[in-house]
Amino acid sequence: MKIVIGGQVEKKAIEALIKDVDPAVETVVKSDLDAAMAMKTGQADYYLGACHTGGGGALAMAIAMIGKDKCETVSMPGKKPDASRVAEAVKEGKIAFGFTGDHMEAAVPMILQALKNKG
Repeated sequence: MKIVIGGQVEKKAIEALIKDVDPAVETVVKSDLDAAMAMKTGQADYYLGACHTGGGGALAMAIAMIGKDKCETVSMPGKKPDASRVAEAVKEGKIAFGFTGDHMEAAVPMILQALKNKG
């Protein structure tokens, strides 16, 4: 599994968290545009990004490049990530996930678990 990390904040911290949860996951940190292009061209399987709202800077380029139907806002200010909603999003075929930087410690493991259980 290859995950590209975009968004506006906490990119290196998200990468470190992914590696802590599952060292086997291949990660690459890119700018928003390059990360979205990597998704569009099949260079990565999934996109994770964080910003201060969870959906704006975290997912804007991914939405523009691969479509809103492939993107999921996992958390927003005042709305913590929900494991059942994340699992449902993965089932629906979502491949890009945005969340607030302060929720990354909850969101990243939830997303990785849902992706692993997708099979």
